[in-house]
Amino acid sequence: MFTGIVQSLGTVKSVNETGQGRSLVVDLGTLDKDLIKPGDSIAVNGACLTVIDLLDNQVCFDVSAETLSRCLIGEWVEGIQLNLELALTLQTPLGGHLVSGHIDGTGVLLERKEVDTFTRMQFEVSGSVGRLIAVKGSVTVDGVSLTTNGVLDDQDQTRFDVMLVPHTLEVTTLGSIQPGARVHLEADLVARYLQRLLDSQKSG
Repeated sequence: MFTGIVQSLGTVKSVNETGQGRSLVVDLGTLDKDLIKPGDSIAVNGACLTVIDLLDNQVCFDVSAETLSRCLIGEWVEGIQLNLELALTLQTPLGGHLVSGHIDGTGVLLERKEVDTFTRMQFEVSGSVGRLIAVKGSVTVDGVSLTTNGVLDDQDQTRFDVMLVPHTLEVTTLGSIQPGARVHLEADLVARYLQRLLDSQKSG
């Protein structure tokens, strides 16, 4: 489990194909490597990955074909920056919201607009994920915990707005993304279970 509060900007150092999967080496940036050991989980742009090995200030991950099919990791190349967060502990302040690190789907940044000192972003996502997003609810975008300001359903697509403060833009990759960029999305955990209950009632 995670909180959606990014702790460091990491950098992809190498990518290698491994049969149907991939192996990644990621520089930790300012993340304290002494807090990490093989087997630990790290949220990497919101995706929960397991540490296989540590090399100086770098960590190695193996990514399965299943994860690649649901995420954007297959598109990552050497040099790109990533949002990193260590797994939640009982001593960790819950500054964001409970995040599982299991990606529900991907979205596209449609619009980015400056509003005073803030930045308004509008994303589009498939309706199957969009039905889990509510106004003033929580959503995780590339591992960053955000609050939705508006939600609009349109046929098979959903658009939602978030407002980002300058600090979030400075310490996460969201500061540099532009319209057309694809992102990982994770809906609120409670919404997932409520939708599951509703679906079960309908089928019953």
